[in-house]
Amino acid sequence: MHVPDGFIDAPVSLAAGAVAAGAVAVSLRGARRELDERTAPLAGLVAAFIFAVQMLNFPVAAGTSGHLLGGALAAILVGPWTGVLCVSVVLLMQSVLFADGGLTALGVNIVNMAVVTVVIAYAVFRGLARLLPRTRRSVTVAAFTGALVSVPASAAAFTLMYAVGGTTDVPLGKVLTAMLGVHVLIGIGEAAITAATVGAVLAVRPDLVHGARGLTAPLKLRVGGELVDAPAAASPAAAAAAPAAARSTKKVWGAGLATALVLAGIVSFYASASPDGLEKVAADQGIDQNVTEHAAAGSPLADYGVKDVDDARLSGGLAGVIGVGATVAVGTGVFWAVRRRRAAAPDRAAAPTPSAG
Repeated sequence: MHVPDGFIDAPVSLAAGAVAAGAVAVSLRGARRELDERTAPLAGLVAAFIFAVQMLNFPVAAGTSGHLLGGALAAILVGPWTGVLCVSVVLLMQSVLFADGGLTALGVNIVNMAVVTVVIAYAVFRGLARLLPRTRRSVTVAAFTGALVSVPASAAAFTLMYAVGGTTDVPLGKVLTAMLGVHVLIGIGEAAITAATVGAVLAVRPDLVHGARGLTAPLKLRVGGELVDAPAAASPAAAAAAPAAARSTKKVWGAGLATALVLAGIVSFYASASPDGLEKVAADQGIDQNVTEHAAAGSPLADYGVKDVDDARLSGGLAGVIGVGATVAVGTGVFWAVRRRRAAAPDRAAAPTPSAG
C-alpha cells in the first residue's frame, strides 16, 4: 500500500497532504491523554515493531505478497491517537531513508495507511468489545476483526483517491475489484499478526494494552439487597492490577526491541520477493504508467539495502537494523515530547495568576 510518486496527481496529493497534516496535529493533542511515563517509550517501540514486521512480506496469491499495515495493532496497543502517530512515523522513516513510498505521496500514504486503518480498525474493535464478554479472548477476537476490515478499507480509500486524481486512464471498476480482491487476502494476514501480537502482550502484561483497559469488571457487594461497586481497596481485581501497573516496562521494552531487531535484521531475508498487493494491481492494470523516480532513490539505504555492501543478506539485515533503530529513536523522541507537554499543561493551569495590585 505504499503509493509511489506519480500514481496520484498533484492537486489530490496536496489535498491528502493537508488532511494528513491535520490528522497528525489532532493526534498529537489526543495522544497527550493516552501517553504517560510507561506508555511513551512503548509507543516508540510499537512504531519500530511495525517497521520491522512490514519488512516481512508474506505470499497471498500466485505472484503476489502482502505485509502488515499496522494501524489496528498500534491503535489497540497504545490508543488510536497515538496509533496514527506511530504509523506516520514509520511511513516517514520508510520514505525518507529507504525510498519506500513517494515523498509527494506521503500525505496519501498517511491518510490510507495511518488514518483510515486506525479509524476503521478501532471503531470495529470498540464495537465488538462492547458486545462480547469482557475477557482476554474477546479482546483478541475484536483485534482480529478490526485488523481484517481495516486493510480492504485502506484499499478502498486508495481507489477513491485514484478515482479523483489518478494519472492513468484505467476503468475504476477494474481498479476497485482488483484492489479489494487482493487486500481482503492481505487482511487475513494482517488480522492474524495483530491478534497474535495483542494476545502475546495480553498474556504477560495486560495492563499495557490500551484496548484492554477496564477488562476486569469491578467487584460487586450486596448492600441492603442491592449490588454496589466495592471500594477499590476491597477489590481483588484492583489489588492485583496495582502491582502490575507499578511494574517496570524495561523487560517488555527490551524484549520487544530485540524481537524487532531479529525480525528486521534476520527474518526479513526470508520474506516473499513477490510484489505486494498495490504493486501487483498497478502492474496488471497499468496504473504505474506515470510513476516517477523517488527523490531519495540515491539514498545509501534505498530499497532496504546498504550501499556498497555486496552480500544481499548482510546488506538487507543491516538496513533493517538501522531502520528499527532510527524508528524507535524518532518515535520515542516524539512521544516523550508529547508526554512532557501533557505534564506541563497542569502546571501552567495551576500556576497562580499575578494580581493587578
